[in-house]
Amino acid sequence: MNLEQAEKRIEQLIQEIQYHDNLYYNQNLPVISDREYDALYQELVKLENQYPELIKPYSPTQRVGGSITKNFPTFQHNIPFLSLSNSYSIEEIHDFILRNQKLTEKPFVFILQHKFDGVALSLHYKKGILTHAVTRGDGTKGDDITPNAKTIRSIPLQLKGNNIPDDLEVRGEVFMHIKDFEKLNQERLENGEPPLMNPRNTTSGTLKLQDSKEVARRKLDFVAYYLFTNELNFLTDFEQLEQLKLWGFPVSEHNQICKDIPEIDSYLQHWKEKRFSLSYDIDGIVIKINELEVREELGSTAKSPRWAIAYKYEAEKAITQLESISYQVGRTGVITPVANLKPVLLAGTTVKRASIYNEDEIQRLDLHENDYVIVEKGGEIIPKISSVVKEKRNPQAKKLEFIKNCPSCGKELIKISGEANWYCPNSEGCNPQIIGRIEHFAHRKAMNIDGLGSEIVTQLVNAGIIHNVADLYDITVEKLLPLERFAKKSAENLYQSIQKSKEQPFEKVLFALGIRHVGENLAKKIAHQYPSLEELQNASLEQLIETPDVGETIAKSIKDFLSKPENQQIIQRLKKHQIQFQKQNNTENLSNKLKGITILFSGTIPGYKREELVALAQNHGAKVLSSVSKNLQLLVAGEDIGPKKLEKAQELGVKIINFDEFQKMIE
Repeated sequence: MNLEQAEKRIEQLIQEIQYHDNLYYNQNLPVISDREYDALYQELVKLENQYPELIKPYSPTQRVGGSITKNFPTFQHNIPFLSLSNSYSIEEIHDFILRNQKLTEKPFVFILQHKFDGVALSLHYKKGILTHAVTRGDGTKGDDITPNAKTIRSIPLQLKGNNIPDDLEVRGEVFMHIKDFEKLNQERLENGEPPLMNPRNTTSGTLKLQDSKEVARRKLDFVAYYLFTNELNFLTDFEQLEQLKLWGFPVSEHNQICKDIPEIDSYLQHWKEKRFSLSYDIDGIVIKINELEVREELGSTAKSPRWAIAYKYEAEKAITQLESISYQVGRTGVITPVANLKPVLLAGTTVKRASIYNEDEIQRLDLHENDYVIVEKGGEIIPKISSVVKEKRNPQAKKLEFIKNCPSCGKELIKISGEANWYCPNSEGCNPQIIGRIEHFAHRKAMNIDGLGSEIVTQLVNAGIIHNVADLYDITVEKLLPLERFAKKSAENLYQSIQKSKEQPFEKVLFALGIRHVGENLAKKIAHQYPSLEELQNASLEQLIETPDVGETIAKSIKDFLSKPENQQIIQRLKKHQIQFQKQNNTENLSNKLKGITILFSGTIPGYKREELVALAQNHGAKVLSSVSKNLQLLVAGEDIGPKKLEKAQELGVKIINFDEFQKMIE
């Protein structure tokens, strides 16, 4: 295939993948299997690797992330990003409607839309190609977060269809679906990390992450609600939304035209009751005049348009009585308090428990025995106690104090400096921790031991057959047969599944060990930097801190875990069972020409993404750092490298070369 043929095929693949992305992410109508989609994507990746000069900015491969952004540039909004006036009163909504009817003689109707509980974003396109994605900021200027926005699959990188203006701005909302938020929190809990508060805050924080690869992993979504262009004329908001759909933007399916107050009231009431059945959070309804000519006539105040208003729903609340607080023990020893409540109906479900998070929250709420509490579910996945009805408190009620000893093993709890959580230090003698670690080890994303779920792990621990993860590999069919739930076939299946787990690669094993703060993705990065457990054990704290995405807290957690005698003993036993504690040799390990050298790539290097440069250096034996420090030996300077970084490297005596010189080193 020559260059011309490759360029033609790359463009064909881009258009085909974009077509299927639109069907899958925006219309929920996939027409090909995941396998067929992957084949198209891999063909595109292969061609772009072969011809890097043909990579298009709108190629689907540019969504994967990987760039590190220390500071987001500021972008001036061409048109002020106004906020909407809010109202919690139906009467105020009626006043808004009647007031606008008096201000103009032109006929108009209203368009009603969900007020997504997310983060507003402005997308700029030049000749149909995404060039900038900008947050609202202060309304006049915001942060340019284009690398992060490109990872959101529902944001088109290239527009499709006809009538595409040369210059176009589209505004919408970035949000996170509830199931994706719950999955993310579950992963964090499994990794010993505190849960995130709610989807909206998580979305906001995610968009500002420095690592766009992590943004891609969090599965944000986007919905468009307005466009600006001087090149096309539209009569109504509804026409604009229909055009946005034709260009490939996701638009809410619940937009509705309402002509009068009764229709508006009906829509507001409908979604007050039905909003909890949605896959995402809304905190209200936006009511806008549909006719654009009327909007222009009515104009705006300094802060908000006169032709639109947001009706905000009150958070769903209920008053009930606190019956008790129970304390849960996680696999890392974290003690989490949970409120047990007198059952109460809230947002269509019966609530019996509510989150409290930690001791600080108990003190903030000033909880006493049998308090009457206000529980709410607005914007929260798990109900939470928002406040106490102190007027109903029994004057004799005792203030609740956080427990001092583990509810499972009785060991005195400890608190780590700088953290809000209390921990049980009895990791080897506390059953919930033992069971939690073994469950984590067997998880499909870790050692993938099929058939070893929570009930079976608990049964095996209680029967004294296993006490830690190394004991799993001493299990025999004969040991399982006397137990309930185990016939010969099920015992053989579990045994075979345990034996098969020995094939799991080093990065999976590293995740399975359950080191605090080391999640699935970070385990992959660490395993790439330190391709064997021995190298990881020999790394100093300072070296670990310099590892990309690690930092001081995680580095200390790794060193602490690997230095404990009980963990060292388990690792030795796992080694005897031939668990993979070293990355397997493959064709990517090209040479040892850079063995022992610490390298940092900085600035733009044409034709290469950051992760490709990191992999290239590591495949020749180098260790890649994330910043300039005294441990750095070689700085590969690309275009637009920051002057402060260069100056610091020179001060420390770091050798500075360009990319051509780096390539000669590995030839």
